[in-house]
Amino acid sequence: MRMHTKELFDLKGEVAIVTGGSMGLGRQMAFGLAEAGANVVICARKLERCETTAKEIETLGIKTLAIKCDTTNVQDIQTLIERTLKEFGKIDILVNNAGATWGAPAEEVKIENWMKVINVNVIGTVMASQMVGKEMIKRRRGNIINITSVTGYLGSDPATQDAIPYNTTKGALITFTKDLAVKWVKYGIRVNGIAPGWFPTHLSTWALEQFGAKIKENIPMQRFGGEDELKGAVVYLASKASSYVTGQILAVDGGFLAW
Repeated sequence: MRMHTKELFDLKGEVAIVTGGSMGLGRQMAFGLAEAGANVVICARKLERCETTAKEIETLGIKTLAIKCDTTNVQDIQTLIERTLKEFGKIDILVNNAGATWGAPAEEVKIENWMKVINVNVIGTVMASQMVGKEMIKRRRGNIINITSVTGYLGSDPATQDAIPYNTTKGALITFTKDLAVKWVKYGIRVNGIAPGWFPTHLSTWALEQFGAKIKENIPMQRFGGEDELKGAVVYLASKASSYVTGQILAVDGGFLAW
């Protein structure tokens, strides 16, 4: 049956989990999903921030749930799933946004710092996808969106982003997204990713304050991403508008990868 374009982007009745959803890009995407009609579960390591964001989103007239969750902790993820199912009865969308970084020259990064970034960015995403994915498999439908980065595609100037563990893990997520999409398409689950360019967030604040002008020189649009400019991407990938799209990474980067 033919659908109107507005219907294709409508998420009314859908249930979305956004990890790392209390701040920065996660918060922006949570608002985007809510504004499209989805009920949203906000989870991150600091419950107070989750509760604050959830209350703000509730003013849109949708239901929210704020949950403390460290995605490197299996029990935390299990609790997240159980509470979401108890409140909403299903999980339609998972946005794996929780992330960490570490800045230091490649020859000096300690193994414990490598492991910290790998555990959050890769292992946390893998565990959340696997555990939530099992619930999606039961229903033969679901939508997983992994947040990677343009830096996962290429090396970065050490003068502006000397963070090889971050770049490496974001590259791993690109491959993980493509491979999981192939593995789970038989279950009716779509897996895609978003690769943001430079957006002002708590993770990028220092770099932008120190090297903002130099970074802009490498962005064709000559500016950073704005507070609404990831909403469309996440809603598109979460909705029926992208029903024939899986295994893809959508760059939202002001043309950074087009040079």
